[in-house]
Amino acid sequence: MRVSAEDQSQFVKNSVLYKEFLAEREEILKHKWIESEKAGADIGFEKALLDWIVKHRSNWRQKRLKEARGLIQATA
Repeated sequence: MRVSAEDQSQFVKNSVLYKEFLAEREEILKHKWIESEKAGADIGFEKALLDWIVKHRSNWRQKRLKEARGLIQATA
């Protein structure tokens, strides 16, 4: 059985891991915008990424896990 490239692409896009990656990327981009506004210039993705990881990632992930657990319990 051969899986088409389109099917593989859909599988990836529907995966939880990919959705988490996109959500995290969105948070980093928000952080980049906020910090760039504060600095008065674009700080760049790399700097925003590192700053967000150090300052916000742990709390963000904990919040996401709690929300996911709440959704699982609500649907059970």
